[in-house]
Amino acid sequence: MLPNKFKLKKIKGDASFRTFYRKKIGNKNSIIVFATKEKKMNLLIYDAINSLLIKNKILAPKLYSENYKNNFIEIQDFGNDTVFNLLRKNSIHKISLYKKSIDLLIKIQKIKQNKVKNFKGKNYKIPIYNNAKLFSETKLFLDWYAKKYISRNKRLNINIAIKKQIKFLLSKLKLKNNIFVHRDFHVSNLMKYKKQLAIIDTQDALIGNRAYDLASLIDDVRFKSSKEFKDQIYDYYLKLNKKKINENIFRNDFEILSVLRNMKIIGIFTRLANRDKKKIYLKLIPYTWKLIELRIENNKIFKSLKKILDSNFSKEIRNIK
Repeated sequence: MLPNKFKLKKIKGDASFRTFYRKKIGNKNSIIVFATKEKKMNLLIYDAINSLLIKNKILAPKLYSENYKNNFIEIQDFGNDTVFNLLRKNSIHKISLYKKSIDLLIKIQKIKQNKVKNFKGKNYKIPIYNNAKLFSETKLFLDWYAKKYISRNKRLNINIAIKKQIKFLLSKLKLKNNIFVHRDFHVSNLMKYKKQLAIIDTQDALIGNRAYDLASLIDDVRFKSSKEFKDQIYDYYLKLNKKKINENIFRNDFEILSVLRNMKIIGIFTRLANRDKKKIYLKLIPYTWKLIELRIENNKIFKSLKKILDSNFSKEIRNIK
């Protein structure tokens, strides 16, 4: 049950089971986050991660009040200026906004704590983003997308072959899982607020590979950019992390994680369309394929995966919206 003392305006949500409302009293705004499904993740853990970020001087939504019993929390309102919206309005500031996003990412990656108290006073330990978790996520490509286009008599063999390649690629990751990973670090989850960048949608954070969030930002399915621009942002990140990074090892992990993440995303978008009737996500699938193609085209480590994908998912299939 939501509070009915105030006027609440429903606002555009995300791909989760949460619903968002803007509460307005005079000149003061706040956001009501309502969730009955996956309530612990969407309310308790969401606020716990936000609290950890705030403790580390990163702008994330503050908790104003909680009513966990009635399935909602009240948090700070950062307005409507996502970096995505700002880029759509005026792409002239693209390089500046992306560099600021990288600056924020580097700040986030300096977080050392992996434990935080939630608003119920219980400790929450951020889990590790291990290979088992990455495998189960990438497998969503098979569970939801591939079965739409692969005939039943071929499906078992194709599934086995792709799973083998996913495991092979995961075995080639070289960096340790010891960095705070937002897991959905892209321009729709970054907001300009009082001349700073804020981060939202934090509930899925894990401790994982340093390259993951950079791959999420640069190979973002929602905002198209050229390879030249992607390389420019990638190089900016490397320049700021020169002392911490072996460039060959980092590039290896960046490309593997980008491909696996975008295979996962194709699976998730198909699930959102088929299970949750959110058909709008289907229009993003063709560009997601383009991002996979960009990374597997000239890298020998993807040779076998490329052959399987090219044999079973034609250009016509990849362009279906």
